[in-house]
Amino acid sequence: MSDQYDCALDLMRRLPPQNIEENLSKLLDLVHPDLIDDLLSAIDQPLKVKRCNQTGKDYLICDYNRDGDSYRSPWSNEYDPELPDGAVPSPTLRKLEVAANEAFDTYRDLYYGGGVSSVYTFDIDDKFAVVVLIKKVGDGQKRMNGAWDSIHVFEVQERGRNAHYKLTSTVLLYMITNSQDLGNMNLSGSMTRQAEQDLPVDDPSAHIANVGRMVEDMEQKMRNSLQEVYFGKTKDIVNDLRSLGSLEESRTQAKIQQELVDRLMERNNQ
Repeated sequence: MSDQYDCALDLMRRLPPQNIEENLSKLLDLVHPDLIDDLLSAIDQPLKVKRCNQTGKDYLICDYNRDGDSYRSPWSNEYDPELPDGAVPSPTLRKLEVAANEAFDTYRDLYYGGGVSSVYTFDIDDKFAVVVLIKKVGDGQKRMNGAWDSIHVFEVQERGRNAHYKLTSTVLLYMITNSQDLGNMNLSGSMTRQAEQDLPVDDPSAHIANVGRMVEDMEQKMRNSLQEVYFGKTKDIVNDLRSLGSLEESRTQAKIQQELVDRLMERNNQ
């Protein structure tokens, strides 16, 4: 059964992120029933946007703010649909959660120029978790559609004046174009990376700065990797299929190269 689980995860990593929900639903019909819960928790799905009834602000929903069929708003700390006994963070973590949402709302605006962000916190035995979610959907200009979903899950353990942060980050990206200049193109994929760091915590608010710095560094690295893998490789393929220069230029360049090789061979034989 473990082989089936590994194969299912490997398959989902290779399928387009924009179709994850549909593909996951079909996959769950095929696997052993005992694997369903594990797969649902292991496979990241594109984030969905919901509006807080009390504040009118948008927030992102996922398994980390879900209790049953209800989702907790990070702005009001209330569940929708209403759930009186729904799980909520402790008062200390809730204070950290409120400040973190304000900080990442600014981060999102500066780095993404739009989109939606949400931060959630909850206790895990002697540790606590911080989940940072960011979603940006393309506006469809120039007949180009796309979306960026980043999910950053921190496991934090305080050790005196320091804290150990274990970060697991996942980015889901897709870009679809349909224009006369570019034609039809679909670039999509996902990436997961991990990082661990020990950082000083002189004050509880220092967690926000530490988490923010790690998210910023991780997103920069993952963005560069995605750019190299998807756009760099695509450019290489296009260049191999169609040269930018003319055929005559290519022949002239090849002739010059051959002349240089011949001269070097003559010199070596002297």
